[in-house]
Amino acid sequence: MNLAVIGVNYNNTPIDIREKVSFSRSQKEKAGKYLIDKGIKEIVILSTCNRSEIYVISENLNKDIETVKNFYKEFFNIDNIEEYLFTKENKDALFHVYYVAAGLDSMILCEDQILGQVKEALDFSIKHELSGKVLNKLFKEAVTSAKKIKTDLKISETPISIVYIAIKILKEKLGSLKEKKACVIGIGEIGRLALTHLLEEDLCEIYIANRTYNNILDLLSKFHNVKPIEFEKRYEVIEKVDIIITATSAPHTILDFNHMKKIHNNLYIMDLALPRDVEKKVAFLENITVYDVDDFKNISEENMKKREELSEVAKDIINSKVEEFIDWSKGIKVDSVIKNLNERCNEIKDEYFKYIDKKLELDEKSKKVVDKMLSSALRRLVKDPILTLKGLKDEEKINEYIKVVNDIFNF
Repeated sequence: MNLAVIGVNYNNTPIDIREKVSFSRSQKEKAGKYLIDKGIKEIVILSTCNRSEIYVISENLNKDIETVKNFYKEFFNIDNIEEYLFTKENKDALFHVYYVAAGLDSMILCEDQILGQVKEALDFSIKHELSGKVLNKLFKEAVTSAKKIKTDLKISETPISIVYIAIKILKEKLGSLKEKKACVIGIGEIGRLALTHLLEEDLCEIYIANRTYNNILDLLSKFHNVKPIEFEKRYEVIEKVDIIITATSAPHTILDFNHMKKIHNNLYIMDLALPRDVEKKVAFLENITVYDVDDFKNISEENMKKREELSEVAKDIINSKVEEFIDWSKGIKVDSVIKNLNERCNEIKDEYFKYIDKKLELDEKSKKVVDKMLSSALRRLVKDPILTLKGLKDEEKINEYIKVVNDIFNF
């Protein structure tokens, strides 16, 4: 098969190195053409925030692996890149493709985004004529397998993101978030993610508060239909909303027991901060339910265990798919022999057709009939040998049959 993958990923490479070897679209095209010109038969480049990997089909694997390693060093001008480069060959590389597509090699186990990135990598290589029969087949099979795993096992539907879990709990408790009112306090990474999720749920009103008010104003161009409020007025909004999500980096609590007003409706407070934003005693107030990071962490850990269990089932599915691909790849060896047999048949047909036509001076209709009869007879002659070659599974026997056919027909 002569398949290899060479590259870096989050498993052993820090982000300051990964970002230096990330490919833009123009760089991918330039890199692909350079490596093809170096004699590599097929190439797919997969470049994401967590990995930069080059998949190759080669006639001289050891030589071409070194070519790719040197390419990384020279193209990105990183002298110590070999400290981070990994290489997997043949069956190990096969498993890697399937695992990556299914999200089994992702930083967040079985995340969904990577599947689209794998498909885009293949589409790019096909468009720019960098990949061929083997990598096209492999990546398409890996994508199909990943889709089946996601559909059948639904691994990614078991949430492990704390923000996603918080939103899921809110939906379970409130039935639906439609027409509800919420306030997000803190607009760092977690606060923005919470805001993104809330905006997808068709709430009636969403307030945002932050200690630095101007930072909220900068967000308004990105997050529409939200109402900014001054941090000092956060307690005034509490009695108007059904949900509060806090995610500040404050070293002390920002919702204190003594400042809380009496709440007449059910209020759910999701404290996503560490240290906590909400004073512990607030949870004892009437009509208020508080969840903190530990609550979400326990659920996240349980869900991670479920994902890991399901991922083992996914690996079993992949094992069978890899074996199927190996069987298919063995058959590729006989492709050139079959092609030669068909070409020899065409040569014989053309030779004898000219002879018959010269002797009988056929009209156009008769020429078509004779041409068809000769083609059919010769196809029948090689049909069984071709089917036998295609049906071979044992690699030693495949090589033996190829040699015999080549010797007999002098290919």
